[in-house]
Amino acid sequence: MSQSRTTTPARPGVTANVIRGCLGNLIEWYDWFAYATFSIYFAAAFFPEGNATAQLLSTSVVFAVGFLMRPLGGWLLGAYADRYGRRRALTLSVTLMSAGSLTIALAPGHDVIGLWAPVLLVLARLLQGLSVGGEFGSSASYLAEVAPPGRRGFYSSFQYVSIVLGQLAALVVAIVLQNTLSEGQLQSWGWRVPFVIGAAAGLVVMYLRRTMEESLHFQQEKAKAAAAHERTGLCSLFTEYPRQVLAVFGLAIGGTVAFYTYTTYLQKYLVNTAGIPKSTVSVIGFAALFVYMLLQPVAGALSDRFGRRPVMFVFSVSGMLLTVPIMTVLGRTSSPWVAFLLMTVALAFLSGYSALAAIIKAEMFPTKVRALGVGLPHALVTATFGGLTEPVALALKKGSHEVVFFWYVTACIALTFLATLLVREPSRTSLLETDEAPGTPAPTKAAPLT
Repeated sequence: MSQSRTTTPARPGVTANVIRGCLGNLIEWYDWFAYATFSIYFAAAFFPEGNATAQLLSTSVVFAVGFLMRPLGGWLLGAYADRYGRRRALTLSVTLMSAGSLTIALAPGHDVIGLWAPVLLVLARLLQGLSVGGEFGSSASYLAEVAPPGRRGFYSSFQYVSIVLGQLAALVVAIVLQNTLSEGQLQSWGWRVPFVIGAAAGLVVMYLRRTMEESLHFQQEKAKAAAAHERTGLCSLFTEYPRQVLAVFGLAIGGTVAFYTYTTYLQKYLVNTAGIPKSTVSVIGFAALFVYMLLQPVAGALSDRFGRRPVMFVFSVSGMLLTVPIMTVLGRTSSPWVAFLLMTVALAFLSGYSALAAIIKAEMFPTKVRALGVGLPHALVTATFGGLTEPVALALKKGSHEVVFFWYVTACIALTFLATLLVREPSRTSLLETDEAPGTPAPTKAAPLT
């Protein structure tokens, strides 16, 4: 169903600000996936010699620590963004990620400093977990606020473009290093290269973010808050906007589980269950993710034209109907082309969530708690449901109940379907485009839910 919507031309510099805001996402997710990709090479450097599986398990536990830090990052950096500005919070988040990558790149091995080696690795992952946890809410708020009315869905969708591009960049670096260095060189020093790249790129983005324009919404809110002494932070979030927080939880659960299923776990599934060679799976994954990346602005633009809820319904309904059939066929096929086609279809429907993940949540909250309201519940869902996606899948496979995992993903998507039913059309009730447009009075309350 079509909606009448006024499209305002982008103010000067909006495209440059969006790019600078998204570059941080790219670097942070590049670093995040670089750790997962290269842990097989540096596990022995940080943990005592012994069983290789135990070393990999140790690096996996440290990886999980990063997930657990995301809610803390969502809280601290979200509150920081709402109090001191999106630009300062985004600059801080990429600085933390760069510091974590530099620590990993330069840290001496266990044979040099003993137990301090894994301690440094844990500290680096704590910094990176804080960074990624705080990035989402601040970035989502900034992109939504600097985008012109009527095109917020399109511009906000580039948040996931940059996230996927970060994944692809990490994969490209891995492929290049694996084809230019020997196994011994990778384990000796080659694994440090991607973290040096991440740290250096992070410093560049840190400088670029310092030159971003602050959003007009935040500037207006800061001036108003100074005179009104309004409550902000967790107290305001949970007492004034509890239903919006619950809505973000519901909207995020299905999309998060589906995202980690189809972008991360699926490649292991194609190797372990379908029996497709690892090198072939890497090509399949790269090609499907590239198509997925290109679909984000398309889905975002469709949400500007038809509304957020119809696009979210496309994701949730198709996810409930197709997850079990797609995963079942993928587990039985030996054809790379069939695997690529089905993975691309699944990711195409997932675009209905990921392209809107920032804007549909940002439109629910006023400026004073927007970054915190978006970032904290999203980080909690990612740390729990997102972080557990792969362990749940592997545990059910080990217990010969792999099909149960398909239904688990379906059930999580069903929760997002229910949340979408309960949310009023966010683009119509948006606190970005109506109550909080720069130069207009602030709203007395938020009302995005039925």
